[in-house]
Amino acid sequence: MRTVILIVDDEESIRQSLYGVLTDEKFEVIVAASGEEALQKVDSYRPHIVLLDIWLPGIDGIETLKRIKMEYPQVAVIMISGHGTIETAVKATKLGAVDFIEKPLSIDNLILSIKNVAEMVRLEEENKLLKQKIFADYDLTGISVPISELKERIEIVAPTNAWILIMGENGTGKELVARAIHKKSRRRDKSFVEVNCAAIPEELIESELFGHEKGAFTGATARKQGKFEMAHEGTIFLDEVADMSPKAQAKTLRVLQEKTFERVGGNQLITTDVRVLAATNKDIEQEMEAGRFRQDLFYRLNVIPLNVPPLRERRDDIPILAEQFLTSFAQKNGEEKKVIDEGALQILMEHSWQGNVRELKNIVERLAIMTSGKFITAKDVPSLSSRTASNANSFPAPYREVRSEFEKQYIESMLKEFNGNISKTAEAIGIERSNLHRKIRALGIEVKETI
Repeated sequence: MRTVILIVDDEESIRQSLYGVLTDEKFEVIVAASGEEALQKVDSYRPHIVLLDIWLPGIDGIETLKRIKMEYPQVAVIMISGHGTIETAVKATKLGAVDFIEKPLSIDNLILSIKNVAEMVRLEEENKLLKQKIFADYDLTGISVPISELKERIEIVAPTNAWILIMGENGTGKELVARAIHKKSRRRDKSFVEVNCAAIPEELIESELFGHEKGAFTGATARKQGKFEMAHEGTIFLDEVADMSPKAQAKTLRVLQEKTFERVGGNQLITTDVRVLAATNKDIEQEMEAGRFRQDLFYRLNVIPLNVPPLRERRDDIPILAEQFLTSFAQKNGEEKKVIDEGALQILMEHSWQGNVRELKNIVERLAIMTSGKFITAKDVPSLSSRTASNANSFPAPYREVRSEFEKQYIESMLKEFNGNISKTAEAIGIERSNLHRKIRALGIEVKETI
């Protein structure tokens, strides 16, 4: 998050001096010469910190402080004065000032105070983001082979700065994977900012990602920081990235290449340092072939691909997940925890779970609510309509699943025919060698390539 500082002082020399010093310290700085102008700037720019002189023409610093804290309590105010008294300092503190610095200013002390306040603001902003975000209160859980392998890969890639594309069906836990990567990364003490690209209207996604200036469009009544700016030095998670509009894809690609951007309606070049994690539940190659997703953006994002297994491929984890959901539900609601018996678990383990972990969580919570006794038994489990493992052959599998299985069998057969030589296999089936490599990785085909 880039810290925005408003300097309020009626002496031009002080404004210019502080502007130069704080700009050199990589802060974004704006200035005002009076209390009235300061209130207008706070309304337009929403700064994080205000350096506020007490003696001002018009309304003085104390009155300005009072109005700022009344309308914008989240703004941190540091009072500065050449005529300060203990009584004035106490009054300013009671009104919400976080510090009181006397003139002549010690630049070192001032910068130290600002950095301390900036860190406090960052933590408050991050906490606010976390509170606003509704997310599961459980870690990536399981002991099955697929989930254990995924955890091992996370341990390897998380400490690096590599960009990662997380792929998997709806409800598999792609966000949990992204959060696990951030938590184990070198940026774990910085912000984790999520953008749900599918949930933001196309006409607003640029504003969400890059921010906007006041008056940039109808309804833009104040400057707004975008997600890339908020994630500065931290991690940005582009969820459902394949749902981005072509225009947003182009601008995102430019940011990833140049690490700079401009707010919508602005001309100030902003530098950003973010680690990018992206996720999608779509067949990204199919999206590229259809012209809906840029190949150059895919290659930028797909430095390290991670595939999150569907629940039907990790059935051993179902009892553990069910137990965790029951514990979490009981703690949230202050109730006695329900116990699920073997018969009920067996039914859950036989279900195909097209909605994956999210569907399982919903069913378990429903059982916790609707079961009157302490024990959840087989008769309590509602009818699960989608196909189960025991009768999978009685119903047609989803198109994507059938297609993937066919591709896997076909490619394995062709590789065997050409003794594992990927170049000859790619030529024989009429696709690029790099595309064949991607399909082999995506489908989990084990092959030892010959020379």
